[in-house]
Amino acid sequence: MSATTRTITAPPSTAYKIVDVPELQRDVIKRYAVPGTFVGASEKESPWVPFGTNAAIRHLAFDVRHNIFSNILWIKSKGVVGTHKHRGTVVMICLEGSTRYLEYDWVATPGSFIYETPGLTHTLVTDDPNGVKLFGWLQGPIEWYDEHGNFVETSDVWWFMNHYETYCREHDIPINKQLYL
Repeated sequence: MSATTRTITAPPSTAYKIVDVPELQRDVIKRYAVPGTFVGASEKESPWVPFGTNAAIRHLAFDVRHNIFSNILWIKSKGVVGTHKHRGTVVMICLEGSTRYLEYDWVATPGSFIYETPGLTHTLVTDDPNGVKLFGWLQGPIEWYDEHGNFVETSDVWWFMNHYETYCREHDIPINKQLYL
């Protein structure tokens, strides 16, 4: 091991307390940093909002500064989420069930990691009779196409915010401000 290489053990501190860490930019951070958020497991904090006839979305975060949105997509039984193209990066984790894209030869099962790059077109399907739940962190718009390749609609952070808020208003559910970063 060289003199500049050091082995770190995790965690480097065993203190079970809040530690006051030195920070040169503390005042600037205090003025401008946006706090993180927490959304619990209860549907009171974020309900399942229908997304077509066989799917629902549980919205988790909306970041309008970066056109980022996070959610859990639930396809309730065998089915398809139509052909679409992402114009930003998508990160997903399969939580339950299984899914695949018609355009690829892999199948995601619980714990599988999916990373999509901008510009690719694909068709999400589940052959699992119990469907699939996917946690997603998505950036940028999604373009949707019909079965003939005709453009149908674009959805982005604003679309997903409207999706959530419209459902909440229609069902007298309070809008959870914790979802907005």
